[in-house]
Amino acid sequence: MQNWIAKRRRLIEREATTISERRNLSPVFYAQYTSVLPALRRYAQGRLIDLGCGTAPFADLIGDQVSTYHGLDLWPRSPRTVLAADIQQLTMIRDETYDTAISLEVLEHVPAPWLAVDEIYRILKPGGYFVLTVPHLSRLHDVPHDYYRYTRFGISYLLRRSGFEIITIEEKAGLATFLGHQLSTVLISVGRAAGALRTPLEAVNKWLVTKPAYMLDRHILPMGLFPVGYLAVARRRLQTGHAGER
Repeated sequence: MQNWIAKRRRLIEREATTISERRNLSPVFYAQYTSVLPALRRYAQGRLIDLGCGTAPFADLIGDQVSTYHGLDLWPRSPRTVLAADIQQLTMIRDETYDTAISLEVLEHVPAPWLAVDEIYRILKPGGYFVLTVPHLSRLHDVPHDYYRYTRFGISYLLRRSGFEIITIEEKAGLATFLGHQLSTVLISVGRAAGALRTPLEAVNKWLVTKPAYMLDRHILPMGLFPVGYLAVARRRLQTGHAGER
């Protein structure tokens, strides 16, 4: 059963490549949409690099506010991927190249995330913004390359260590969203496997699982104790210099 669901989930993610297509499929996707998009609307500007871009799910929603959108990943999974590289070693990118960097649900898959954050600091221009999300509650995924779960204290340490000024670290949602995501995964998988049930099951999932679970976390339950994950926004300091020189 577990392998069947995992296979269906990968198929769904290949079919639904943008966050607009994914947002109602699960409380976790909905939380990602409602937390990340406002941050990108506020901070994304100029030359932007999406590190570990995958299918670049937010690219179409912010294309009108950035001059350049470069996707970077270990291998191309989207037409937006223009660089194939390890986020821990971005030697092909010059210092102070980008105005904005984003990394969404990536650092848990990076063996040495401090090296990645150092590199992100280096390639940002002074005053440039870094928007990232990481999980706290999450089942194992992309095994065996699933290394970490983060707290706000760990995120703060990584960012400050590299020299970033932290603007915000906030919970995206909580325990209801995490549990709802497990139910959503089953409902959507069953619906995709049984074509006639797809539309009704997706409607049931949207209105009885995705939105109620998210709203329960945002308005009733204490997200701080059981965060599903975090959104953080940081800024490279205005003075020049590389990580390790501060």
